[in-house]
Amino acid sequence: MATMIEVQNLAKRYRLGGQDKYYSTLREQILRSLARLFRRKARADEDYIWALREVSFEVNEGEVVGIIGRNGAGKSTLLKILSRVTRPTEGRARLFGRAGSLLEVGTGFHAELTGRENIYLSGSILGMRRSEITKKFDEIVAFSEIEKFLDTPVKHYSSGMYVRLGFSIAAHLEPEILIVDEVLAVGDAGFQKKCLGKMSEVARGGRTVLFVSHDMVAVGALCQRLLLIDSGQMVLDGPPAEVIAKYLSGIHQTGAGGGLRTEGRTGNGRARVAAAEFRGVESGPERVLMGEHAELVLDIESKEECKSVNLSFVVHSPMGVKLFNASTYRQNIEVVLGPGPSRWICRIGPLQLRPGLYRMDIGVAQEEPIDVLPDALTFEVLPADVLGSGRILDETGGTVYFPFAWECVDHPGGGG
Repeated sequence: MATMIEVQNLAKRYRLGGQDKYYSTLREQILRSLARLFRRKARADEDYIWALREVSFEVNEGEVVGIIGRNGAGKSTLLKILSRVTRPTEGRARLFGRAGSLLEVGTGFHAELTGRENIYLSGSILGMRRSEITKKFDEIVAFSEIEKFLDTPVKHYSSGMYVRLGFSIAAHLEPEILIVDEVLAVGDAGFQKKCLGKMSEVARGGRTVLFVSHDMVAVGALCQRLLLIDSGQMVLDGPPAEVIAKYLSGIHQTGAGGGLRTEGRTGNGRARVAAAEFRGVESGPERVLMGEHAELVLDIESKEECKSVNLSFVVHSPMGVKLFNASTYRQNIEVVLGPGPSRWICRIGPLQLRPGLYRMDIGVAQEEPIDVLPDALTFEVLPADVLGSGRILDETGGTVYFPFAWECVDHPGGGG
């Protein structure tokens, strides 16, 4: 079977803080250059971070390979190198075929061009002739469901419309290699299902798919093989069940009691979640009994007054399935932050989750994200006699439970 992707000892290093952006005199530039020459190596190494280190693997023709790992593990950096968006610091990555990529919202689009024009632009970048693009044009538009806005400049599109059109172009213009990042999470549930179906169809046609996702159910069902990356290094390459088990065991080891995680934080920084705690009213921090009332406590530091703010959180199962979310916007609560510190509490309950370890994303937003923390907290739900029957409900019955009661309302043999 032909090799479509070959990665050998791949590494990518970024400089912390980037390059100096201010202007200076020639004398200042010379002094800074001399200082860098004589700076101790240990100090110089502290100025850089390795997003990837010594990653090697191969993907064959027709394989569907998933890449999983925590936020900040290096997954997106790997895809950017494979898509020729950025260059590696060390090693090499070779693609033996035409690649279609969807790495983030609006990748490869020109904001001033219409949706129609961007379809032809993206096809040209992929090396396709105009006649080939025209042949697929109607399928792309139908799949993306943006026909009404086809002749509108894409700068006026919502993020969901961007994703619909971007994925449709990448999947329908027949690349030999399809590379898709977690960006599909921006779309609604119906569109995500369509995308997963399309990727399965692409794979059945003999093409190669590389797919990054936190949705363990999706990668487990779609992929024949998974790569687990942690801290920029390859941890495991193997069948989905084995790799997912390894990934989840790592979450359990560093899960409950770990406090607020800030890796992968995004937003404009006008306010920051300084501390967060999820706790059972009776049980305490990060551990909640089934059926117990719980609280999410957020301490927020705001640099300036922010009005009409939406505070939200999303809870995910250990397999990455979104279970529920709660927001001040849905309750029509007016939130004003700062300047300075403030504390907000969301009271929840009774908690109808089965025993297990769960992940929580936290978000602060206005019209644009202010502070978004994926995998901000991990908490454990402990078994309890929620039915009052003297028997403990455990995790074998699914993810959620609902109070229930059996009653005989009719008996063919009569009473007694």
